[in-house]
Amino acid sequence: MKELRFRLILILVFVGLSLYLLYPTFQDYLNSKEVSKSLTKIEKEIKAKNPTITDNKLKDIVTSKRDSILSNHPDYRSAREKRVKLGLDLQGGMYLVMEVNTAKLLEKLAKDPDQLYLDILKEAEAESKISDENVVSILARKMKEKNIRMSRYFGSIREDDERIVQRLLEQETDAVTRAIEIIRNRVDQYGVSEPSIQKQGSRRIVVELPGIAREEEARRLLQGRALLEFKLVKDAAFAIPIMNRIDEVLASKLKDSTLANKETVAKKDTSKKNLTEEQFAKEHPFFAIARLIDPQGRIADAFVKESDRSKIFEFLQRDDVKKVIPDNVEFIFDAKPTLGPDGENFYRLYMVNKEPELTGGVITDARAEIDQTTGSPEVTMQMNAEGAREWSRITGANIDKRCAIVLDGVVYSAPTIINKIPTGSSRITGSANMDEAKLLEIVLKAGALPAPVDILEERTVGPSLGQDSISQGVNSALFGYLLVALFMIFYYKTAGSFADFALITTVLLILGILAGFKGTLTLPGIAGIVLTMGMAVDANVIIFERIREELKTGKTIKAAVDMGFKNSYSAIFDSNITTFFTGIILYQFGSGPIQGFALTLMIGIVTSLFSQLVLVRLIFDFMNLKGYKINVG
Repeated sequence: MKELRFRLILILVFVGLSLYLLYPTFQDYLNSKEVSKSLTKIEKEIKAKNPTITDNKLKDIVTSKRDSILSNHPDYRSAREKRVKLGLDLQGGMYLVMEVNTAKLLEKLAKDPDQLYLDILKEAEAESKISDENVVSILARKMKEKNIRMSRYFGSIREDDERIVQRLLEQETDAVTRAIEIIRNRVDQYGVSEPSIQKQGSRRIVVELPGIAREEEARRLLQGRALLEFKLVKDAAFAIPIMNRIDEVLASKLKDSTLANKETVAKKDTSKKNLTEEQFAKEHPFFAIARLIDPQGRIADAFVKESDRSKIFEFLQRDDVKKVIPDNVEFIFDAKPTLGPDGENFYRLYMVNKEPELTGGVITDARAEIDQTTGSPEVTMQMNAEGAREWSRITGANIDKRCAIVLDGVVYSAPTIINKIPTGSSRITGSANMDEAKLLEIVLKAGALPAPVDILEERTVGPSLGQDSISQGVNSALFGYLLVALFMIFYYKTAGSFADFALITTVLLILGILAGFKGTLTLPGIAGIVLTMGMAVDANVIIFERIREELKTGKTIKAAVDMGFKNSYSAIFDSNITTFFTGIILYQFGSGPIQGFALTLMIGIVTSLFSQLVLVRLIFDFMNLKGYKINVG
């Protein structure tokens, strides 16, 4: 027994380690079943309290509660983090193809872009969508056709076009690289297990988010530029006369004549008492949609129905309306709507300075927390030394004025500056819940995208479809194992059962290695395991046939086993090494499903060799040592 002890200990260590690494997966399975039972009760309670609730709304509530339970319970979360990770095709999730908007980047990089430049850029962007040529090259060609030097908008006058184009191409590549890193940082902080983020082509990014539950939230996480700006809200004395002029311009077009009436907004709102809704909409088209919050005109904020937002955008884009709006101001909406008494959503409309007083580049830290006074979620931010100095100057010079905190073009809050803030600490309120506040914290901390990213393709794999894939994959693996096991027992009798036992150990070791190295099991990965089952017994088939040949020469079973193993090594290693190299090539040059297949195939080759050559040999030697009869068929 002493000569078998080392191999026995080695096998027990590997098997025990695999079981230890796979225990969190088993525990997570039990946890999921327990949570599912609890959610079934919760679902029934929700239906009983609200019989009219829609299936989609109920699904969202249940999914949110499930995610909350699994992520907040420390034991559940620990098991989930250590389990065998499942790919997108097995647990569901999102697959997105995104593209960095180079046109917006070029618009941002240009110095003093005029309408001519913007028109050329728009043409270049449209052409790039139907050709393989990049926007930078198309823009350079179109500007050359119009005899316009690139130095007019980029670089210095001494630089030639070729050098400027080369630098712009480098900046485009750098923007894509930075976008990938920022997206990866956001996804990691969000807590997606085993995400896949890869560059495709020159400016496309492929993102796979397994197990993601809230698709809309994920889109906001990936596309949000995190462009944070602090903009002063215009006083009513400045804003209301401009809104009056907008209203008059629109009314004059409707009536085909200029209104002579120059009443204040307060009087206009009062006049509504004597007008029907239809008449008021004709005479005051702007204020019929943008209803002032304070009829007395002390603040210029207005409420706009969610259904009317597109009309406001249409009004503000008209050339005649643009002429009466100063170049240094703009209208922007709240990030979140307010529920009106009639159940309809309303958005708050602000007039703010177009140029920000300060940007989010000075933010060094952000944290989502609960306001102890109001109990509502908020995000606190800390600025660097330069930002703190600027913030102190801005707040000191604008006491009793409102400052809008604008993120990606929408207002999160517009508090009144009560006193000077010297510390550089600020707060963003207005988040609907703690999850939304946490999302905002992640986006601010991860940094701003260098250019907008557009989603070109999006696919969502539902968890039920993923569960079907798991069931089919497991069934195919079991069916494959049964076929191989029955054949080996039928053809090689007792020795065949040794190979079957080694096959179970092989699968156990494969899953243990995946769990230990935090690998991801995909549907092609299951196919790799099934293939490994067929290939794993190849070594034993060769060995058993050699043992048979040795027995026919009259050797004892012990001598036949020794010679059978010894004379089979070269053929076994040659065939497995070539297959292993094929797996390396597939993993190196493949992507997604191909890599998943190649990974399990390579792990399967190594573990099957260990099981068939070490474990099976140990069983043979033990049986010979004890004098048991071995039938090789």
